[in-house]
Amino acid sequence: MEEKKVLVTGGAGYIGSVLVRQLLDKGYRVSVADVLRSGGESLLELAMHPRFEFHCVDIRDREQMSSLLQGCWAVAHLAAIVGDPACKAEPELARSINFDGAKQLYLLAEEAGCERFVFASTCSNYGKMEDSDAYVEETSTLAPVSLYAETKVSFEKFLLDQPHENCCKPTCLRFSTVYGLSPRIRFDLTVNEFTKELYLGRELIVFGEQFWRPYCHVVDLARSVLTVLESSPEWVAFDVFNVGSTSENYTKQMIITKIIEVLPESKIRYVQKNEDPRDYRVSFAKIQNQLGFETSKTVPDGIHEIVKLLNMGLLANPDEKKYYNS
Repeated sequence: MEEKKVLVTGGAGYIGSVLVRQLLDKGYRVSVADVLRSGGESLLELAMHPRFEFHCVDIRDREQMSSLLQGCWAVAHLAAIVGDPACKAEPELARSINFDGAKQLYLLAEEAGCERFVFASTCSNYGKMEDSDAYVEETSTLAPVSLYAETKVSFEKFLLDQPHENCCKPTCLRFSTVYGLSPRIRFDLTVNEFTKELYLGRELIVFGEQFWRPYCHVVDLARSVLTVLESSPEWVAFDVFNVGSTSENYTKQMIITKIIEVLPESKIRYVQKNEDPRDYRVSFAKIQNQLGFETSKTVPDGIHEIVKLLNMGLLANPDEKKYYNS
């Protein structure tokens, strides 16, 4: 069978570097487009892989991206200015990449005859749930409260409004808050950050410990992209899926409790915060029922991973800027 080629934008990133390995393990040819804002070390071991190629290119470069898309069967679009702080620091760049660049990328993919386009969106799109006792789902009202989520919502709408007869069939995946080990480790993510800070013996200051978020391991988020690519088009085309597990909705307080089970000497100071624009529990029944997708790891697994990593002493300085997006 002819090997299918997948273009992964942002393939050197936290989730992308995991997805690239999963795709290669499945036999796909993989092309990565990334500007390496955080370096390319996450892909070094793949440099000589016979089915891997890398291109240091900005997704907004129309000519280069048009060339890279030739012969691609699918696009996994992860490249973005990621997270509220990073988007707030560079708002014009965030809009340019997260919406304008993404829009051009899809149109070029359609022009090149790509068949699939998987977009890494976010559960932050839900903002604040209306009913604190309920779970939001894919049809719930979107209420983005940050520029990051606004750009994701805008691009989702653009994709879903495309003509259904298009060759390039889009799917939007609303990712939970990510955690866990990756070739490009990050410590600006709640589970990873809290665990690192408490492992290092610091007092952790926690704001709004009562607010809810869904969490999902980086391995499982990456695997959801693979699941979509390997599903029949009629099950995923022009559709949206939350990615995670309904049982993996946590408040910050619950995460702290799990960390204390591993690091009992932890020092925590809670700061009361009754107004948080983001507060949502998410249902993941759709992706489980429609695609058979189930997560393989839990928040306690991620906590143990970070503690083990820090115990090994592999990172000379976990506070180094390269481990943060902003």
